[in-house]
Amino acid sequence: MHLFTVFSHPFADKYPAAVLGAFHEPFRRAGHSIDLLDLHQEGFDPRFTEADHAHFWGGPIPAGIAEMHRRVEAADRLAFAFPVYWWGMPAMMKGWIERVFTGGWAYQYGAGVNDRGKQPLNALLPSIPTMLIGIGGSKKRTYDKYGYDDAMRTQLDVGVFAYCGINDVESHVIYDVEGEHNAPNRTAGLQQARELGAAFLSPDREPRNAKQEHLRKLAG
Repeated sequence: MHLFTVFSHPFADKYPAAVLGAFHEPFRRAGHSIDLLDLHQEGFDPRFTEADHAHFWGGPIPAGIAEMHRRVEAADRLAFAFPVYWWGMPAMMKGWIERVFTGGWAYQYGAGVNDRGKQPLNALLPSIPTMLIGIGGSKKRTYDKYGYDDAMRTQLDVGVFAYCGINDVESHVIYDVEGEHNAPNRTAGLQQARELGAAFLSPDREPRNAKQEHLRKLAG
């Protein structure tokens, strides 16, 4: 099995990196391969440039984006690990999605650009099992009170991944990890990440359909 993980945090010696390492532990023990895209270490430019805009309307693919496509295509599993900023992904990771999940590769309307807004959406990506792990500073009851979990899943699981064909996606948050008083939560969060990794690679894992789950929940 080959895992492609996208990670966004500027430090390699802080808690988010420890969560990432714990999530990867079961994969390494089982001898699976991991392609880690550390957005900060690789210096990925998240800005949607003139070249990206031109490609959106049918121009050539910008430099470096085809390589990202190949890295995604090589994966049997996808994972995203990130600190939760303002109830969502960090800007660098969101920018990676905006630049890499391109029309004609991740999705397409009708036969191409000229059918945008006229013909139905065609999701082009295979439903690769995908996991999102957010690392949050707030308590779970805060997420529950305001519906932040649901908002993130609607935006990301459904609005990004299922939109492009990746329905088998699950999101998790490790809550309340900031400050020395929350050291036990951080320890528990590392164990949670290990368990998530083990479950994610398990041959007994049941596929999910985030879009169907979302629509059933809306229907009550």
